[in-house]
Amino acid sequence: MGRGRLWVGRILSALPVLLLLFSAVTKLRGPAEVVQIFTGKFGYPAQTLAPLGIVELSCAILYAIPQTAFLGAILMTGYLGGAVATHYRVSDPQWITPAILGAVAWLGLYLRDPRLSDLLPLRRLPKAGVPETVRAP
Repeated sequence: MGRGRLWVGRILSALPVLLLLFSAVTKLRGPAEVVQIFTGKFGYPAQTLAPLGIVELSCAILYAIPQTAFLGAILMTGYLGGAVATHYRVSDPQWITPAILGAVAWLGLYLRDPRLSDLLPLRRLPKAGVPETVRAP
């Protein structure tokens, strides 16, 4: 694996970690504006803010640690899927943000961890008129 690919993967992986950490801290601090949006716009009870912040923080930490990055990515995907559903349910166009964040998280992990590349090999389509070679198993 090339150093450039590794660093691009690390940078892409840092984005969801930083955004989730920021969001988690905001939820745990619970300023009035955040509580208002959460309870009014999204319809969640105020007491769910801190537990969601803890879940979000846990996902970010697990994803940031190389040994638990796969688990973190899976949990982060679930969490962000809930965020997409929450935004979409209230017709908020910001549903795209957590969807993109989830894709960036997986792309970052794909680029920085060769095990994922082995698990999900991306292949080029064969050129027109050129038969694809058959590999022995």
